[in-house]
Amino acid sequence: MQEEDGNANSTSKVKVAVKKVARSTKKNVVKVAVKKPNVLRKKTTSKNKVKKIFVLDTNVPLHDPNCLRCFENNDIIIPLVVIQELDPFKKGSDTINLNARSFLRQLDKISSKEGFNGGVSLGRGLGILKVVLNQPYSEFIKAQLYPESVDNSIINIAYDIKQKNINTEVVLVSKDVNVLVKARSLGIAAQDFRFEKVDNVDFLSEEIKTIKVSESIIDSIYENREVLYAIKGATVNQNYILKCNHGNKTAMAVHQEGILKLIKKDDLWAFSVKPNNAEQSFAMNALLDPDISIVTIEGEAGTGKTLAALATAFEQTKKGKNSKYGKIFFARKIISVGAAEIGFLPGDAQDKMNPFMGGMLDNLEYLESLSDKNATIVLEFKNKNIFSVEALGFIRGRSLRNIFFIIDEAQNLTPHEVKTIVSRAGMGTKIVLIGDTHQIDSPFLNESSNGFSYLIDKFRGQPIYSHIHLVKGERSPLAELAGKLL
Repeated sequence: MQEEDGNANSTSKVKVAVKKVARSTKKNVVKVAVKKPNVLRKKTTSKNKVKKIFVLDTNVPLHDPNCLRCFENNDIIIPLVVIQELDPFKKGSDTINLNARSFLRQLDKISSKEGFNGGVSLGRGLGILKVVLNQPYSEFIKAQLYPESVDNSIINIAYDIKQKNINTEVVLVSKDVNVLVKARSLGIAAQDFRFEKVDNVDFLSEEIKTIKVSESIIDSIYENREVLYAIKGATVNQNYILKCNHGNKTAMAVHQEGILKLIKKDDLWAFSVKPNNAEQSFAMNALLDPDISIVTIEGEAGTGKTLAALATAFEQTKKGKNSKYGKIFFARKIISVGAAEIGFLPGDAQDKMNPFMGGMLDNLEYLESLSDKNATIVLEFKNKNIFSVEALGFIRGRSLRNIFFIIDEAQNLTPHEVKTIVSRAGMGTKIVLIGDTHQIDSPFLNESSNGFSYLIDKFRGQPIYSHIHLVKGERSPLAELAGKLL
């Protein structure tokens, strides 16, 4: 009986062991099932993506001369008509001319050994580059697009490539909205050049946040000029208005690594100018802060962007050898609005720039009118070239040291142009970009693709950077009402 019991026990132990194995096997099966989505995700990595064919419009290399490296391992096609259209841009010192020359030099280097026959590899991790000759208009395109033009020729080539590559997605890339609309109307996939484009532009128009704090916090910040107060989600140099939970006490402060530092309106006099509202106070505080090397100020016309920048520039440069900056540069990208072409202008670069500097000159005259001392300093700075108007086309290759550099209408710059300008900054230089992303004059830029928005997006959170959005117009009640109603 004992042996039988022993066998029975051993049999039961075996059954238990088998059940455990079965359970563990089931668990393992479940675990494998859970991991399957990871395998699927691996299949969608860039290395395994289905290749596309991108056809580039002329404005893409003019916008970014390094565009050939922006399409991963997909193939790129450049119509020969695009290269022909770049020919007039070979001369000149404007950014668009420099971009054209840079792009053409890259094509020359790529094609120097084997030409474009059959396509040329762009390098590791990139696709094949082909130059396609002009094609006779297909009957379908001929019936829809007339008369023949460069834009329509590019669309025709994209259509022809699509017909010859039925199993591959063909995408026409252009900065021209009209080209995009026409292509899509004909069943051709078309998209803007999305490289260096801001995904979400809501932050550009964010107003200064108001947070409620205890009365002791406000008392402490006025007494000590700063207080330990971490704010979840706050970036470095983000500005706040503090409001007492109970009562009417308020304070303006800037957040820096868990510390709120007081901003007092009375401390912000600059060249006889003082701020009229909280937003202007935050702007002038950043403009006067020696630890902040780059400032962006966004706002509609009449909010005081240019005046604040000029006043703080002269204030910090007027002290001679003890000044923070040796010179003041003022520049803007020259784009004529609508039919406002003024033709050939005589004189040097500064003479040619003056007709476009009306806004700056108005603000300069206002600063001169505030006191005789201001007028004397402005005149002296002009005569000694301490203050000068600069052409952005001549910035490339320079190293700007100890300069207070103001760039107006920055929303009309491309990301590549902004990089070119900001990378010129030498030791002791402060760069201030001012603009309004709702007033873009360049036909190939929008609120999310211009260099001003791009810089703001990339620099957020950097300790040497500050962004301020101005809301309230300060010109006159009439101007503010016109801005709202018209």
